[in-house]
Formats: sequence, structure tokens, C-alpha cells
Amino acid sequence: MRKPEIDHILTKMLESYPNISDFIITVNKPFQVESTGQLIGVNLRPPFEKLTPFQTEIFALNLINQDHRLMEALLKEGSCDLSYELPGIARFRVNIFSQLGNISIVLRKLESKVPSCAELGLPEAYYKIAREKNGIVLVTGATGTGKTTSLAAIINEINDNSSVHIVTLEDPVEYTHPQKNSTINQRELGKDFDTFANGLRAAMRQAPKVILVGEMRDRESVEIALSAAETGHLVLSTLHTVDAGQTINRIIGMFPRDEESQIRVRLADAIRWIACQRLLPKVGGGRIAAFEVVSTSLRVKDVILHGESEGKTFNDIITQGRAFGMMTFDDCIIDLFDKSLIAENTAMAYSTNRAIVNRGIDAIKKGRGQQTTNIGTLEVDKGYGRAKSDSWRK
Repeated sequence: MRKPEIDHILTKMLESYPNISDFIITVNKPFQVESTGQLIGVNLRPPFEKLTPFQTEIFALNLINQDHRLMEALLKEGSCDLSYELPGIARFRVNIFSQLGNISIVLRKLESKVPSCAELGLPEAYYKIAREKNGIVLVTGATGTGKTTSLAAIINEINDNSSVHIVTLEDPVEYTHPQKNSTINQRELGKDFDTFANGLRAAMRQAPKVILVGEMRDRESVEIALSAAETGHLVLSTLHTVDAGQTINRIIGMFPRDEESQIRVRLADAIRWIACQRLLPKVGGGRIAAFEVVSTSLRVKDVILHGESEGKTFNDIITQGRAFGMMTFDDCIIDLFDKSLIAENTAMAYSTNRAIVNRGIDAIKKGRGQQTTNIGTLEVDKGYGRAKSDSWRK
């Protein structure tokens, strides 16, 4: 396979189904795409019923395109990240990795247009995040839950409404931001800097007001990000954590135990928002995001400083802080059910506290005049115990 053939296959895969998010290329499988959360094989001519190790390796080498850094990363670390473009059609974030001695490839389709907060239907809290002047904002969630897309929307909001210098450190660059009110310099790992820690250290000397870090990967990156936040920068980044409590614990866990108290103090001062995301199956097909959002407050700072305890958890604080823009996953899920965007079984499956979601759903169904239980008419069982008492009399 040569590059024109690679581009032809990718184009055909892109045109095969609607709402495609990923391409999966693996040995002993056909070319596959993920459409609305489901993996589907793609029919090509000539057909590829089962890809051979040689075919996936040649495909990968064409994507790497003689980049020695990427080849070295693949051989030494077992995987490498890059971006790839079909000119005038689409851009992809690519991960090439080794599995059982063979090469597999995953391509994530990137949107060409930078989304806005309104287009994504993000909560009001994301607009408030875009108005922050300093501190750390973390957008968290599992892989593929739209963290990068949400951060792009926040940067777009800043770009529309503020005249500031923004530096992004990404792996790879996914959304190319136009120069509007702000000045944006986008740097890609491997091409423009070697590690996130070094990129962050350099960014401190580039006079930015906003720094976007693709991911907090290690202790050194977190330390420099904290220093940047403490010196008046707004730092936006992501973590692969599922909720606010786990996010704080993950960061603290990167440091030795004897530094825990100091890191808790620095985090309590630096954190401005933690926004967590999950993608849920949507009624009628597709997926929709659910959010947990926590903003800094005296109670939040106290929990960061001393840890969670009975009656003093992040979930308790968020539940009581709705007036300040906070939101739990369960509140968001109940709201999505109320708008008929998700089914009842989906709401229960993705809930954090099933009892809370169940009560919320029952209240909505009652307001609609729907039945909230499958228990039929209750009546006294007049025959219960009669046979036993009659035999005792005999």
C-alpha cells in the first residue's frame, strides 16, 4: 500500500456510515469504524475480510512517513501519537501501537470547525470558566468523552470575548483555532516541544495569560502548572478521572507522602473548577454528555485540605451548591431524562447514586401522570393461613 491508496481507503471508510468517530485497524479483522458508539466493518473493493500483520504494518509506516522520532517511540515504548490529514476532507488524531507482536492503529476523526459552548450544549459553568483570570481548571473523564472538544469550546469562548495571549501544548493539535480577538499559538508534542513539562516551563517565558495543557501526565507537569497558576496564569488541562474526588486524589497520589500537606494547600489555592464528563446513549441514536461540575468555595477548599469524610464529601457539597453553578452527575442525568433525551434504563445504568436518580425519575413520571410502580392493586389475602388453622382444629 502506498500513500494514495491509504488516503483512498480512509476516504471510503469516512463515507461508509454517518456519525463516525473512530477508525480501528487490527490484524484478523476487517477495516472498522465506530459509528454512534458501535463498531462496524467496512466493505471495500477489493475486500479486506481479515487484515494481515504485513498490511497493518505497511499502513502504519505510511502514516508515520519516515518520522524517526515516531519510529523510535513505537519501537521503545510500544506506541506513538501523531496527526494525519486528508487534504480538504478531514484530520485525524492517530495512535499506532503494538499488540501481541502485531501493529494496530486507531484514528480519531477531528472536527474541522472549532465548536462553541452553545453548539455543544455545555452548562453555564463552562462560560464562567472562560471568564476566569487565573488558577487551574480541570476537565476530566474517560477516554473519548469529549474533554478536548470541551476545552476547544472554552478557548473559542475566550478567543471571542478577550484580547489575550493563549499558548496551547497538545498531543497532537486537534482543533486549529483561528486568530480572532486573542492571539493563539498552538504547539504540538514532538514537533514543537519534547515533553509537557518542558513545554510548560517554556510557556512561562512566552507571556501568555492562558495556557492549555493537553494532559497532566506526571508530577513535574503538575508542579509547573501549579506554579503557573500561582503566578497569575489561567491553566486549562485534562485528567483521566471520573469525578472530582478521584481527580484530587490522583494529583495528590503523584507526590511523595511527606509532600502531601503542601500539595493540598497549593491545590486548595489554585483549583478554580473541576468539570467531569460522561457520554450516554441518546434516545433515537447518538450520544449525549452528562456533567459533574464543582467550583471553588470555602467548603471545597476544606475538603481538598483535609480529605473527604462522613457528611463532608464532594458529592454533598456539589448537591448543596447548585445555586453557585455546581452540578452532580445524578442531577444532570435526571434533567436529561426530563427532557426525554435518555431512556430510564440508561439513566439508572449511568447514575452515581441509583436511589437519588430513581426518586427523581419517579417524580418526573408522576408529574406526567405516568405509572411509577409495577405493583398492581393491593388487597387482603383472606385465605392466608386458613388451611393451616382448619387442620389444627381437626
